[in-house]
Amino acid sequence: MQLIAVGRLRKGPERALVDDYLDRFAKVGRGVGLPPVSIVEVEAKGGMGPEAAVIDRALAPGAAMVLCDERGKQMTSPDFAARIGDWRDGACDVAFVIGGADGLDAGLRARADLAIGFGAMVWPHMLVRVMLAEQLYRAASILAGSPYHRV
Repeated sequence: MQLIAVGRLRKGPERALVDDYLDRFAKVGRGVGLPPVSIVEVEAKGGMGPEAAVIDRALAPGAAMVLCDERGKQMTSPDFAARIGDWRDGACDVAFVIGGADGLDAGLRARADLAIGFGAMVWPHMLVRVMLAEQLYRAASILAGSPYHRV
């Protein structure tokens, strides 16, 4: 499982939260057959087109591509967990993609297997990483039957 993000996340509270949630995900996920998440940070000058090219090169072959995009589908946490479980059960690798400041290239969006949104507002990429990492941990917890997610 990959988290591909345009830009670098420096040390600070956001990095600490991402690291914490992905560590939790790795521990809980191991018990339900989910691999740990590897973070791939990419950079390209020139906007969305060049960013899409470096994202393409970073994608694991055959991975389902899930974009984090404000136009993406609004999902409940249980629905997101079910989707993660379906990919796991189908032995499909997954790559979550967070674009740069200008968003994601239209061609990349057209090829995505899924686009998810964290609300109608636009969020800074560093906060999207935190929210995605937390939702991955929550999904693993739901799949494990843990009480972390309360209805």
